Amino acid sequence: MKQQQLTTLGKVFDRVDEMSANCRDMNIDVPDVSFDNLDVLRIAGEPHEIRPVAQRSISNRLGIPYPYLRRCPPDVQAQNLNHWITKEKNAQLLFRFDAQDVRAVFTTKYIPVDNFEVCERLDSLGYGPDTEVQCHLDPEFMSLSIPDGKQAFDINGDKFKPGISISNSEVGLASLSIAAFVLRLVCTNGLVAKSDVSASYRHVSTKILNEFPQVLDEVSYELGAQRSQFKISMESPVDDPESTLASFNRQFGLNAQEKEAVEWAWPHEMGDTMFAVVNTYTRAAQWVDLSAESSFRLSRVGGNILGMLH
Repeated sequence: MKQQQLTTLGKVFDRVDEMSANCRDMNIDVPDVSFDNLDVLRIAGEPHEIRPVAQRSISNRLGIPYPYLRRCPPDVQAQNLNHWITKEKNAQLLFRFDAQDVRAVFTTKYIPVDNFEVCERLDSLGYGPDTEVQCHLDPEFMSLSIPDGKQAFDINGDKFKPGISISNSEVGLASLSIAAFVLRLVCTNGLVAKSDVSASYRHVSTKILNEFPQVLDEVSYELGAQRSQFKISMESPVDDPESTLASFNRQFGLNAQEKEAVEWAWPHEMGDTMFAVVNTYTRAAQWVDLSAESSFRLSRVGGNILGMLH
C-alpha cells in the first residue's frame, strides 16, 4: 500500500469530468417502472441494471428491508418490488443514470449537487488547477482536502498542514459538507476534524454553493484548535491501545472492511498515546481496498477522537 499522495485540482476535475461523461437525470413516471428482480428494472419495457446504492434506496423507499430482499430468490424480489411500487405516493421519481445503469433514485424535489459543480465553484474562488489536494473519489463519493501551506505548524518535530475538507455524494450517501482538515506530512495521513461550524446541507437546494466563501471562512476559524488538540494527544497516555481501538470501532460503527483497515494501520502507527490511536484511523483511510466513503469516514473518526481531547 502506497501513501496517499497529493494530486492537483486539475487532475481531479479531469477525472470527475471523465466519470460524468455518460451521466444523465430523468424524471420517470412511476407506472412505467417495473422490476425483473433487485438487479434489473424496466422503464417503459426497457431493461436497466440497478447499482447497489440505488438498490438500497429503492428498497428503503418502498419499505422493504434490503437484507431480506437481497436473500430472496429473483422471482420473490420481483413480486415484492412490483407490489410495493404500486403504493408509491409520488407520480414521478428522479432517476440518475450512468449510461444505462440506474445509479440513484430520489424524489423530484431532490436537487443533486454534482462533483463538477463543486470543482467549478472552487475554481471560481481562486483554487486553480495546480492547487495541491488530497482526494478519494469513486462513482459514489468524493472527498477533497486542500492543505494551506501558510498555516503549517510543527509539534515535537512532526509537521502538520491544516486546510479544508469538502465531501459530496452524487448518489445520496451523504450531504455536501465542509470541515477543517489537517494533513500530517510525515505520512500524508489526512484528518477531517470534528467541528461545530462545519456546514452540511441536504441536497434540496444548491445554497451551499452560493455560500462557499462564507462557509470556508467559518471553517478556517476552527483550525487554531487543532494544534492544541494534537499536542494534548501526544501527551495523553493509553494503557491498552488495541483495546481502545476496538472500543472506538464499536462506538463509531465501523464495518468489517473498515475494521480490517484499522488492523492494517496499527503496526504503522503503534504507540502508547492518543496521538498513535488518532493516526491509526487516519492511516487506515489509506488502505487500498476501501471505498472513497469509507476512507473519508475513517479520516472523520480520527477527527472525532481528536475532538474529544481537552
